[in-house]
Amino acid sequence: MTRDEILEAAAQIFREKGFHAASMQDIALAVNLQKASLYHHVSSKQEILLALLDRALDLLIEHMEQVISQPLSSEEKLRQAMRVYLIVMLGNRDLAAVLLLEHRSLEPQYQARHTPRRDRFERLWRDLIKDGHDQGSFSCTDPALASRFVLGVLNWSITWYRPDGPLSPPEIADQFAEMFLKGLLVRKS
Repeated sequence: MTRDEILEAAAQIFREKGFHAASMQDIALAVNLQKASLYHHVSSKQEILLALLDRALDLLIEHMEQVISQPLSSEEKLRQAMRVYLIVMLGNRDLAAVLLLEHRSLEPQYQARHTPRRDRFERLWRDLIKDGHDQGSFSCTDPALASRFVLGVLNWSITWYRPDGPLSPPEIADQFAEMFLKGLLVRKS
């Protein structure tokens, strides 16, 4: 039994039951360990939650940094960032649900360890939009608010997206990007 297998099982259980309803016994059973043996790999449910949040953010940061480092226009970087975000989140739905729905369950000492990583991730989005504004591509008076808007739209997709639905994650991201970048109003020439 590896720590990765324990974390994967925990993510699924947290997604299904919620962090507070899930028990260490549930996790131990899912990975065929005695509860006491589970504590050989992890010290607490809080440690598991923090590890899952870190894993999710590290994965997202890695993909965002790859997009940002490309020699693309601000518009295309935003489109690609939205696309890669949805692909990662919807391809890792258990992990995504933990990141988006369970972060508030962290106790203060674990929250203090989580916050810098979360802030780094959010700063990538804010800076991407700010750079687009500074280059004259985006009309945006508040990049922080704009980045929260984008993330809010993308994040909520984990609640309604279905793999057998009519659109793939890249297609959804492309439509979101089009709406965000161009708005819904018809422009008259």
